[in-house]
Amino acid sequence: MISRVLVPMDGSEMSEHALEYALEAYPDADITVLCVVGEPSSMWGSATGLALADDLEVAAQEHAQSTFDRARELAADADGDATLETVFELGHPVRAILDRADDYETVVVGSHGGSLSDRLFVGNVAEKVVRRSPVPVVVVR
Repeated sequence: MISRVLVPMDGSEMSEHALEYALEAYPDADITVLCVVGEPSSMWGSATGLALADDLEVAAQEHAQSTFDRARELAADADGDATLETVFELGHPVRAILDRADDYETVVVGSHGGSLSDRLFVGNVAEKVVRRSPVPVVVVR
């Protein structure tokens, strides 16, 4: 029986599906929702706004808070006794997920994020996590 599950969430619909799946498939597990906010760069869309903040870490935590709020809503609506923990990191999503994966029995990840290019293919993050994870990975569509 799986008792510790890592669910990376980025606020996309697919990451919500991943959490819903984890809550259903592992109703008694300890589930950790990991929200990784990418460090600002001109190539990272909305993360560039974080570069203008006085305190980057505080701004990034505030950015992650809406994802955590949604995760708690989904957990409250689910059947089962799963416990939900939320963890925030600032950095590269793949690296952050893989750095934590050893502490869990499985990783449940959405197949892609919210952009059009992500919808056409398995997302870059999901693909890299599947290829490099030291533990089993469930990819949810």
